[in-house]
Amino acid sequence: MSPALTPSDGLPLSADLEPLVLRVLDAAKAAGATQAEASLSHSRGLSVSVRKSEVESLEFQRDRGLSLTVYFGHRKGSASTGDLSDSGIRQAMEAACAIAGVTEEDPFSGLADRARLATQFPDLSLDHPWDVTPDQAIEMARACEAAALAVDARITQSEGSGLSTQRGVSIYANSHGFVGRRSGTQHSLSCAVIAADPAGNMQRDYWYDGGRNAQLLDTAEAIGRRAGERTIARLGAKRLSTRTVPVMFVPQQARGLFGHFIGAISGGALYRRASFLLEHLDQPVFSDIVTLEQQPFIRGGSSSSSFDQEGVATAQRHLVEAGVLRGWLLGSYSARKLGLETTGNAGGVYNLVASHGELGYEQLIREMGEGLLVTELMGQGVNGVTGDYSRGAAGFWVENGEIAYPVENVTIAGNLLEMYRRIRVLGADVDTRANVRCGSVLIDGLQLAGE
Repeated sequence: MSPALTPSDGLPLSADLEPLVLRVLDAAKAAGATQAEASLSHSRGLSVSVRKSEVESLEFQRDRGLSLTVYFGHRKGSASTGDLSDSGIRQAMEAACAIAGVTEEDPFSGLADRARLATQFPDLSLDHPWDVTPDQAIEMARACEAAALAVDARITQSEGSGLSTQRGVSIYANSHGFVGRRSGTQHSLSCAVIAADPAGNMQRDYWYDGGRNAQLLDTAEAIGRRAGERTIARLGAKRLSTRTVPVMFVPQQARGLFGHFIGAISGGALYRRASFLLEHLDQPVFSDIVTLEQQPFIRGGSSSSSFDQEGVATAQRHLVEAGVLRGWLLGSYSARKLGLETTGNAGGVYNLVASHGELGYEQLIREMGEGLLVTELMGQGVNGVTGDYSRGAAGFWVENGEIAYPVENVTIAGNLLEMYRRIRVLGADVDTRANVRCGSVLIDGLQLAGE
């Protein structure tokens, strides 16, 4: 047996990183910087992949790094290093100062306002190390793959099964006196297999589970079975003719629709005037059944945090309320460019939670009656400036409220703003494994381009 990997082994406590970061800030002040910020992180992990029961890769990861930014008035310089020796840190500091010395002044640069920095740091239950040995990880991946292959004799090939466990600790501090500490884990197990029908037509699908706490993951066998069942269900896929029909996106694909919304209300897109939601604040942009709320304090959440990348306190707030756009996602720089105040979203959104109704997955299919159930999206055909949407899709055709047959090579075309306004139902089948938490989304009147 291989020795156990304890993800916390060799990792300092986040509090132990504080003296080094504070020395960096002192050095920046001694170099003449008017403001400075620094972050220091350590991480360690294990990842395993197997294919046809053979180990394809076994990797241990161990990383550490220091990033620092100095401001001389409104001139900014940044540098990073993995060398945490005195000489390594000194060289990084010299590089940051040199960059600031040749950078044009930017009146919008600088640290976040002192008054906006976080002062409360609740325990969000993000750190759950998993003391799994490499041998145990390999056996779990093998069991997952074996369960998938055992579903049906038509599953002829495997793309592999993988297990990953990661733990990281970090600290962010700035010359306003702010010190913020983080520690967290992320674990996952996945499997993908290929099935073939008697005519030799092949289909591929997968399944996975992931989260902060490995004890809450589905079993390897359950994940493998789901991967196998999903793959078999896609055999015999047909193409559709061009038509306009209701389309239902399962949660794993629906979150992408909300991801495009996040991009459109983010500061960089707004001040560059590269968003299809410009001038839409306090205007209806979704169906009135849609409410989207940032909830940064969910215990064990994928993106839970009490402060953003600048140390600004995060807040629970509505971004969309009964379909109406209520706010932007801004860091300090983008806020200043727009003449606004930071919303505590440097680094993105911290757990976007969509409202949901009472209908589960099968009930939603019955509600749709006839239309396309989307389980996979392909391509990147989304224009963030205009909202035009065109993506390849695969899934299932629904008739009389039941799945009739699998479909492939379909293109969904439309405009995101119109799609958002045509949302008929939000499902109760909420997927909590990512920073966007939503159920299935049923949208009326989307155009499908087919044969």
